[in-house]
Amino acid sequence: MIRVGIVDDHAIVRTGLRQFLSEQVDLRVTGEAANGTEALDLVRRGDVDVLLMDLSMPGQSGVDALAAIRARAAELPILILSGFPETHYATTLLRQGASGYLNKECDPEEIVKAIRTVARGRRYITSQVAELLADTMAGGGDKLPHEALSERELQVFLRLAKGETVGHIAESMFLSVKTVSTYRTRVLEKLKLASNSDLTYYALKNGLIQ
Repeated sequence: MIRVGIVDDHAIVRTGLRQFLSEQVDLRVTGEAANGTEALDLVRRGDVDVLLMDLSMPGQSGVDALAAIRARAAELPILILSGFPETHYATTLLRQGASGYLNKECDPEEIVKAIRTVARGRRYITSQVAELLADTMAGGGDKLPHEALSERELQVFLRLAKGETVGHIAESMFLSVKTVSTYRTRVLEKLKLASNSDLTYYALKNGLIQ
């Protein structure tokens, strides 16, 4: 029996994953967490064999949580389930110790397959991530400007591109308005853009939003 811990800040996502995984005879959800701090508590209790973790969470980010968990439980398989496409963070997170990276739009059966793979001590690499890793090793391909954004900068960028206000973003991400404004300034500088409408156009053009 593979004991699985689910880390996601959306209760409905955790519920859906728990129900689906409970249908598998060899999987059992033994813990849930809504943020990085709770994820660490889950790991400390030692009752999980695989951690299925979202990347974007309030407070401590998934990237920070990954590093903290790795420091405490170096051998625990951590499977990242993210709303961001593989091109944004997959290779970086694999280098930082993630056991696999899946987009939330993947087939649910692929999540089960990935859990079973990492539980055996192997990494789960999708074909798209394999291509990204190969390109990285070969040093090929020019990166798009948004690929240089940090996780938080990317989150703010996509929210602004969708038309959210700085105040609403600050509230939903548990950040100050000043902090979000600073992220906005950095994003505009890195992408060499001038306004929120420019951000929206860029995101649409590169398929980051619909």
